[in-house]
Amino acid sequence: MKKNVSAMKTVRIMIAVLTALSLCGCAKTDDDSLDKVKSEGKLVLGFDEYYPPMGFRDEEGNITGFDIDLAAEVCRRMGVELVPKPINWDSKENELNSGSIDCIWNGLSVSAERAESMNLSKPYMNNDLIFVVKGAGRIRSVADLKGRTVGTQKGSSSETVLNASDLSRSFSVVYEDDNVTLLEKLEEGTVDAVFLDSIFAYYYISRNDKELYILPTVLETEKIAIGFRKGDDRLRDGVQEILHQMNSDGTLKKISDEWFDTDVTTVR
Repeated sequence: MKKNVSAMKTVRIMIAVLTALSLCGCAKTDDDSLDKVKSEGKLVLGFDEYYPPMGFRDEEGNITGFDIDLAAEVCRRMGVELVPKPINWDSKENELNSGSIDCIWNGLSVSAERAESMNLSKPYMNNDLIFVVKGAGRIRSVADLKGRTVGTQKGSSSETVLNASDLSRSFSVVYEDDNVTLLEKLEEGTVDAVFLDSIFAYYYISRNDKELYILPTVLETEKIAIGFRKGDDRLRDGVQEILHQMNSDGTLKKISDEWFDTDVTTVR
């Protein structure tokens, strides 16, 4: 009888230990995400190819961008090849969860919904959500948008923030797959304003010599991170560790200076 009682106590202890390990995440041994990338020798990065300066195609059709350069250096230090894969931004979660890409690295803003559906890295930069209008137009404040048409990108945080704002009740909202198309429509007069990321807006205006005006109102300031699959903690942590190394040795600042003429990163 004593042996049975002792055995039962042992079983209870083992169950308690396993439960505790499971709750703290220590028992997780099936995360081979980093090993898989290293064994395959490549990291497949999902990005919106119409989102300069983060990720886009240059005039020769080559994939380039700030995030692309960051990822390329991370991959070099990891000893794998970077494979940038253009995706439809509105379907990014499906691309990630299906396994066709290893991460989403393209000005991905942090939100509660994305934290729920993805394994987000620590933020590496900030971004404002703003309105852009024609420079020669009469719109100079958000109050002037009443009764107008405002465009924003489908599946973006801009769409979420704009639709949640009381301002959106005063104008019509239209959607497109990418911000380049929206800004082209703004210049054509098809829309009266575009609500989008300041990262993209400032770059687009400065590089294309466009007569566009940024309204002074910022609806939200968001943090930018990298999205991984749920459970891919080791891959996420491996990338984050290399980014910290790049910050320490000045590489992050160097890449940022090349694209923005200043250090926009927040990795510390």
